[in-house]
Amino acid sequence: MESIRLIEPRDNVALAAVIRAALTEFGANKPGTVYYDPTTDHLFELFQTEGSVYYVAEIEGSLVGGCGIFPTEGLPDGTCELVKLYLAPSARGTGLGKALMLKAMAWAKENGYTQVYLETMPELSNAVTMYEKLGYNRLTKSLGNSGHDGCSIWMLKTL
Repeated sequence: MESIRLIEPRDNVALAAVIRAALTEFGANKPGTVYYDPTTDHLFELFQTEGSVYYVAEIEGSLVGGCGIFPTEGLPDGTCELVKLYLAPSARGTGLGKALMLKAMAWAKENGYTQVYLETMPELSNAVTMYEKLGYNRLTKSLGNSGHDGCSIWMLKTL
């Protein structure tokens, strides 16, 4: 059975492993990405920040991925960032990635955000296709100060 719930402290280790394994699988485990970001090992604590939320997905009680909303520094007023959407191979193609994104974007809208920004990279082309299908438009430059200069695709969606 699949389920989506809020992140808990016990999820930190498993979630960091899913994120790093996915980046490695797609050849995107490079400097300037969340692979080397120290907060990747402490996502529960990071998402205690006001204006943020993080959801995790489970299949049969095993954590298989997650997706969050974060008030990244330097973004325009009313804009948040969709962050750390990663799934284990067993969860891909199941609709869980889309479900996580829709839940996170609904939370953003309910909490007063009017736009959602995201950063990604060409190596994650399947994700880029999903973002475009959900109404994200490409930008010519980055917004805000995510600290992830390894990303070269920037997208924005109006809620």
